[in-house]
Amino acid sequence: MRIDMSTDMPTHFIWHDSLEAGTFPEEAYDALLRRLPERTPFNRLSWLRAMACHLRPGQTLHVLTVWQDERMILCLPLLHCRERKAGLPLCVVRHLGWPLADRIMLAVEPGQGGTLAAALPHIRRALPHTLLQLDEIPPAPTSDAGLAAWRAHSFYGENRLSCLVPEHRLSPEDHDEPKGNLRYLLRRARKRSLAIGATLRRARPDAESIDALLARISAVETASWKGERGVGIFSPGNAEAINAALCALAAEDRVRAVLLEYEGRCISYRLGFLEQGRLYDYNLAFVPGYARLGSGRLLLDEWVRWGLDDGWRWIDASRVSRSHSRHPLHERMSCQIEHRRWRFYSFRFGGLAFGVADGLWRSWKH
Repeated sequence: MRIDMSTDMPTHFIWHDSLEAGTFPEEAYDALLRRLPERTPFNRLSWLRAMACHLRPGQTLHVLTVWQDERMILCLPLLHCRERKAGLPLCVVRHLGWPLADRIMLAVEPGQGGTLAAALPHIRRALPHTLLQLDEIPPAPTSDAGLAAWRAHSFYGENRLSCLVPEHRLSPEDHDEPKGNLRYLLRRARKRSLAIGATLRRARPDAESIDALLARISAVETASWKGERGVGIFSPGNAEAINAALCALAAEDRVRAVLLEYEGRCISYRLGFLEQGRLYDYNLAFVPGYARLGSGRLLLDEWVRWGLDDGWRWIDASRVSRSHSRHPLHERMSCQIEHRRWRFYSFRFGGLAFGVADGLWRSWKH
């Protein structure tokens, strides 16, 4: 632990090198999260601890907390690592959980944008870097104000749209069959599934049953195009961290899954996380031989039905492709949520060089 007092004596900055119980103030962090109405499953300490226990080679964890008296008002779990950009090495700082966290609400108490702004010099002193990058950050007044100040005090800063995420607000109308083309597509998917005898099943795993569910859905991903290309959440580079995170969330009753089964085998699934009545549709995969069933849309409809039964308020796509998203939730969406990518190049030599190159590239591209 390292303590760095600010010029404003009631506020002090403390660095931790672990999130483990006994070394990290868990109760104060949980209290901070409860004051953040837009917190996500990826802010939960259970998720962050799983990510912290399975860092990639060369990554180190550094957790900045800010306090006013006994009250934690900011917590930034950061990764410090070396990466390569255009074939050249550079020091990078990222938020813990990247690239598996779909949406990160920065853990900053509402109204404390100035505190977030003041955190940048502390980060630069403790973690010298060329680039500080935060991905999948939704807009919020407090974090936007603080990050705008970071941008103003960086050699080159960027705030750009990463993706637009569809979400659907559940309502009594969802008890009725959808209208238009969606009704036709769902009827066709149901007809094809029934023709082969496939059945839908809901799964709400706990600490004892999550391993069996993970074995089934990871087998589907391995057989899918994601497994073939090595880009899925259960790929060798991600499997340990994601399995640990899912086990931790299941122990807190946060994991939900809908499965399409045929002859006792799972042939398609959607995996989601439940937080404050919002279901984050996190991942899906299907066995290629059953692609014509249209199982993705059918499973999403099962999310809606489950949400109506259990009183969920929202179904959220969690994250979508940056361009040409084909997520079926677009067919039902009530609105969309922006995900932003913030980049801050430092005044170090590498930051100057990469910042100029990045700025020129953006100007030429647009």
